[in-house]
Amino acid sequence: MSQINLLLDTILASLLQTGSVSWLYYSDRLVELPLGVFGIAIATVILPALSANNAAKSEEAFSATIDWALKMVLLIGLPAALALIVLAEPLIAVLFHYGALNDTDVLQSAHSLRAYALGLLAFMFVKVLAPGFFARKDMRTPVKIGIYAMIANMVFNLALIWPLQHAGLALATAMSAWLNAICLLVVLKRQGVYKSGNGWFVFVIRLLGAVVAMVLVVSYLNSPTQEWLVWDVWQRISTIGLLVICGIFSYFIVLLCLGLNLKNMLKQKV
Repeated sequence: MSQINLLLDTILASLLQTGSVSWLYYSDRLVELPLGVFGIAIATVILPALSANNAAKSEEAFSATIDWALKMVLLIGLPAALALIVLAEPLIAVLFHYGALNDTDVLQSAHSLRAYALGLLAFMFVKVLAPGFFARKDMRTPVKIGIYAMIANMVFNLALIWPLQHAGLALATAMSAWLNAICLLVVLKRQGVYKSGNGWFVFVIRLLGAVVAMVLVVSYLNSPTQEWLVWDVWQRISTIGLLVICGIFSYFIVLLCLGLNLKNMLKQKV
């Protein structure tokens, strides 16, 4: 469904000012990176585990596996989404600000990147919640919910395209992704196959503390957008590398200081 949404967004973007299709494309590529590397990886890991849990009629293990996957999505997806928002212009400049791509293209692409980033967690949640249905051989429910989300995406598109232009299309996609994810979660809970495990409150508090620290560090070290636009390729690469390293380091250091045992969490399920 996400590819259909992207196609519809592209068609609508072609009706806007010149460059809108490219701006959406560049920003979508950046959001697809963490989604493809981590979201799909987590989904791939849990599907056989969920299938085994279902075959063994182990409802508790089935629920615990989904619970673990949701926590892993938050652990990875939340800092990734915030990094895309805080470093939107630098990331676009490092990867695409060459040749025909001018300063305006970087700034406009950053707008849609931030809008897409608001939905990154939802995109990842959909990837890990859908296996909760597939493992039970229920293919219809996630497809049906996906169709409803696609229809909602078109409604959001029509409401946001004129006031927000191409960024409105990206925001509509993010909003429909959240609708999709929430519906999948609600249905799993209503079917009784997923119940939230213990420790969520403490986990979220630790996570919020870590991402706040990461954002503060990266924002403090970041340079003004104008500098990114005039730097040469090596200045951009070295600076973004430093920001990424410092951001990752601060995030995980604070997580450890707040008592989150990453090793145990990684080995907890699956």
